[in-house]
Amino acid sequence: MQYAICILGTVPLRAEPAHTAEMVSQLLYGETFKVLEERGKWSRIRTSFEDLEAWIDNKQLLKISQPDFEKLEAEELQLSADLMEFVTGEGQLVPIPIGSVLNAVTLMKHEHSGAVTTKAQPKEKLIETAFLYLNAPFLWGGKSPMGIDASGFTQMVYKLNGYKLSRNAAQQAKQGESLSFIEESEPGDLAFFDSPDGSINHVGIMMRDNYIIHVDGKVRLDRIDHSGIYNAELRRHTHKLRVIKKII
Repeated sequence: MQYAICILGTVPLRAEPAHTAEMVSQLLYGETFKVLEERGKWSRIRTSFEDLEAWIDNKQLLKISQPDFEKLEAEELQLSADLMEFVTGEGQLVPIPIGSVLNAVTLMKHEHSGAVTTKAQPKEKLIETAFLYLNAPFLWGGKSPMGIDASGFTQMVYKLNGYKLSRNAAQQAKQGESLSFIEESEPGDLAFFDSPDGSINHVGIMMRDNYIIHVDGKVRLDRIDHSGIYNAELRRHTHKLRVIKKII
C-alpha cells in the first residue's frame, strides 16, 4: 500500500484514468489518500475523508510515508477558513480554497498565515458558512467556491464546522434522524429530494421561515414547502421533497 497527499488547490478525481472521464469529485489541498493501483500516468486511490475510490493524475499528488500518513490521520483536522487563500513555499504561491487541509503544511515545506478552523462549531454556524458559497457556480463533482455540486456543498459546509458527511446525496440521506414535518426542522438540517425515477439526487440546507440554500445552477436561496423547492423566478417547483434529516 502506498500513501499520498494532494499538493494543489483543487484536483479532479475521475471515474476512469483519462482527463476526458467524468469528474466524480475533487481533492482539496492537503487531503490524504491511499494509492490502490498505478496505471501509466494515473493512480486509482481511496480518499481518507470520503472513502471514495477514483483516479488521479500522478502529477497532482505527492507520495508520503506510512508513518506520516498515519500521523496525519490521527490529528484533528485544521482547515483553511478563508474563501480563497495561498500557501507559500520555495518562492511559489499555491492558491487554496476554503476547506483545504493544513495539517501537512510543514511536511510539504509550505507556509500558511490565513484563518484556520479546527473544532466542531455550534449548529447555528452552519448557515453562516453556507452563505460563504452563495452564487458559487454549479460544477458536477465540485467542492470549492469556484464550482460545487449539491452534495459537495452540504459536505463542505458540515466539514468546515467539524462534522462528517458522505460524498453524494443518497449516502448523506442515510445519516441522521428523519423528521416528519418541515415545521420540525431547524436551520442546518438537510432536505433531500427525489429524481423522476424515485432515487435521491439532490440535497440542500434548511433555513428559517421555509427557505433553503442549495445548488441549482449556482448556490442560491429558494422557498421550500411540503411539495419541495419552489423557484419564484420560474414560478414552479423544481425539486420533489423526499425527507428532512437532522444530522446534528
